[in-house]
Amino acid sequence: MAKTTPATLALDKAKVAYELHAYDYDPDAPRVGLQAAESLGVPPDTVLKTLMALVDGKPVCAILASDQEVAMKKLAAAVGGKSAQMMKPADAERVTGYRVGGVSPFGQKRQVPTVLDQAALAHGKVFVNGGQRGLQLRIAPADLLVALPAKVAVLT
Repeated sequence: MAKTTPATLALDKAKVAYELHAYDYDPDAPRVGLQAAESLGVPPDTVLKTLMALVDGKPVCAILASDQEVAMKKLAAAVGGKSAQMMKPADAERVTGYRVGGVSPFGQKRQVPTVLDQAALAHGKVFVNGGQRGLQLRIAPADLLVALPAKVAVLT
């Protein structure tokens, strides 16, 4: 497994501290974030999933706990839109440059509006995908906001 990804390069460039954590990725897991939390032995609300969606037809990135579902109306409202829907996996891969299951909010091929769920701020450290399947970054939510131009909003 590579220890350098576009995500780690983006965090290094932003001079943000993080730790790498590899885990056994299960491509057949029904919910990848929950499987990552179980494999890492951490609570699922500390493992954040990165979801790519379309708001009024434009790509956006949502970051929230792996054990939660994004409320599409709240996501749309957070970026000043009217309606939201999940992006097709192939489109998410094209926009981000990452494979589904390894999408990181950091170092995406194309920067899109990003929203972090407010609940993530309750944790001292969270896990976010490191840019490849089976790789998580442990980072303080405040540092996540330093490295990303992200809004904070209630998404669940």
